[in-house]
Order: sequence, then structure tokens, then C-alpha cells
Amino acid sequence: MIDSKTAPYAALLLRVSLGILFLAHLSLKVFVFTVPGFVGFMGSLGLPPVVAYATMALEFVGGLMLITGFYARWAALPLAALMLGTIVSVHGHNGWMFANKGGGWEFPAFWLVALLVVALLGDGAFAIRRARTA
Repeated sequence: MIDSKTAPYAALLLRVSLGILFLAHLSLKVFVFTVPGFVGFMGSLGLPPVVAYATMALEFVGGLMLITGFYARWAALPLAALMLGTIVSVHGHNGWMFANKGGGWEFPAFWLVALLVVALLGDGAFAIRRARTA
């Protein structure tokens, strides 16, 4: 049974943690790998530059939406799709363990599941704009 008194705070903790992680990974792309470096990496995978820019935009906007709770459950869905794309295009061929060379797909798979939990559970406590529920 789910504790209805604490569940909104669990959802808050999950969505804020995920949002911070997305902003941290965006920062890595921008400040360490650099934007041209990330675009080049995506190009080495056969992906056009627009995919790199869309990825960074989604990580920025989606991360902020998760942190603030601005339609967070709906923000989680395109971010989950991004993680699925990451598994298929970047990490899938590196094996399961993220410690493998190039990073396996266990970590993106965990993010995917956590984002689906946010989408299913809802925005949680202190959301500035809640998504409508059925």
C-alpha cells in the first residue's frame, strides 16, 4: 500500500533528483566536451547536428521542468524517449554495465524507468504547475 501522506514527497525527491542530473549532464556536454565536441560525437554516430542540439535543449528545458514541477509528469515522457534513444544509439552496443568502455546501458535504463515512474506517479509536492490527471 502506498502511504498517501509521504508519496508526494517521494515524487518530489525523484523528480528534483532527475532534474539536477539532467542539468549536470548538460553541463558536462557544454563545459567539458563543448558544444562542437558533442555535435561532432553525435555526428560520429551518424546522427545529424540537429539531434545534438535537440538533446541539449531537451535536457535543459526538461531538467528545469522536473526541478520546478512545471508539468513534470509530461516533461518526463520526452526525457524517457531521450533515454531510450541514448540506449539504442550510444550505449546499447557497449554492453549492460555502465563501467564498460564507452558506458553500458544500465544507467540510461535506470533513468528511463525513473522517468516513467515520475510520469505515472505524478508531479509530487511543491510543483509550481501540476499536469492534469485523468
